[in-house]
Amino acid sequence: MLNQNHPWCIRSEQPEDADCIDQIITSAFASVVYSNHCEQFIVRALRQSGQLCISLVAELENKLIGHVAISPVQISTGISDWYGLGPVSVLPEFQGRGIGADLIQMALMQLKAQHAQGCVVLGEPSYYARFGFQPDAQLVLEGVPAEYFQVVTFDSVIPRGTVHYHDSFNATS
Repeated sequence: MLNQNHPWCIRSEQPEDADCIDQIITSAFASVVYSNHCEQFIVRALRQSGQLCISLVAELENKLIGHVAISPVQISTGISDWYGLGPVSVLPEFQGRGIGADLIQMALMQLKAQHAQGCVVLGEPSYYARFGFQPDAQLVLEGVPAEYFQVVTFDSVIPRGTVHYHDSFNATS
């Protein structure tokens, strides 16, 4: 558990959690306008391809209520040990309570412990800034507004280049 003041616990995904994680992701993104509503397919494809490096769930009273995924990314310059955060999902009735923040913090702590160089995220700048993410013109995700593609480094060196997510991010079913 990351925050002792909260009643939920954060733990690693177990094989029997997969269907519930799909449901959490589907519910969390159901009314999100900018979503293509394929996030659950992406996580499933990452899992099947062995690219789901960190997969954490939030559990409350034996019910899964949130999930975060971390997967490796490729940078055009060949720099290794960089990862992508997301998707982050919390059941709508539990949003706004800090569950997503706890999931993100725990995932980033695990990345640091694994000696990752850094992490990128595509998302709302004002939300992800509190975890240390900032836009940086040196690191680009083609086709998205620069301010929504953000980076946090664990060794203070931000590489230059174009970021590519795993092919699983093209999953649509």
